[in-house]
Amino acid sequence: MASKQRAVSRLIAQSGQMLLAHGAESTLVGDIIRRIGLACGMDEVEVSLSASSLVVTTVYQEHCITTARRSPDRGINMRVITQVQRICIMLERGILDASMAQEKINEISPERYNRWLVVLMIGLSCAAFSRLAGGDWAIFFMTFFASAIGMIVRQEIGHRHFNPLMNFAVTAFVTTVVSAQAVIFDIGNTPFIVMASSVLMLVPGFPLINSVADMLKGYINMGIARFVMASLLTLATCLGIVAAMSLVGVWGWVA
Repeated sequence: MASKQRAVSRLIAQSGQMLLAHGAESTLVGDIIRRIGLACGMDEVEVSLSASSLVVTTVYQEHCITTARRSPDRGINMRVITQVQRICIMLERGILDASMAQEKINEISPERYNRWLVVLMIGLSCAAFSRLAGGDWAIFFMTFFASAIGMIVRQEIGHRHFNPLMNFAVTAFVTTVVSAQAVIFDIGNTPFIVMASSVLMLVPGFPLINSVADMLKGYINMGIARFVMASLLTLATCLGIVAAMSLVGVWGWVA
């Protein structure tokens, strides 16, 4: 019986670790962990979350096991989250047992979209914002070019596992330097729109939404931690933009 409890404790700890590392909100992490534990036959499952770790306790036939796991940020990946949710549902319906679920959890890999597709879509989305802001087609194409270059830089830095704050600052710097050429060479009807629109890809929307959701649902510490991280990413972006503007001598759009 103790071996079963240890195996289930490892399973739910690994599941929670993957959910937390890939951007799931705290309520979802806690609910999935408890559902997996109860579906595997545990009497009680309790979980405590922090910004970079989790502690899980299982109770089975009056025997208690507590385990802790570090959960470093591995980037937002909804595929991992949905795969863990599917495994939880299959456990609840009796399609899988604990050992089969463990095998499926081990097989989950954080696959991502093709990098060039991401570059294309990021460029188009930022360029679309420039059109909505009143830019002409010259502004559209300059915004597309600047944001696409910035996204390539962001991917390359992320691939080398640099600090996210450095990643955002360098990406904002490069993107602003490229987009400032529209102002320097007077391209389009409102060239300052290029500088404003091309850095919209760096807005940390998902962490900010999760931070508010966590605080509203009672996970105050998690919400504060995520809000502070999102604020630091915003600050790093601003520093990169200001550094680029100081280099090229263009300040118009923040005036």
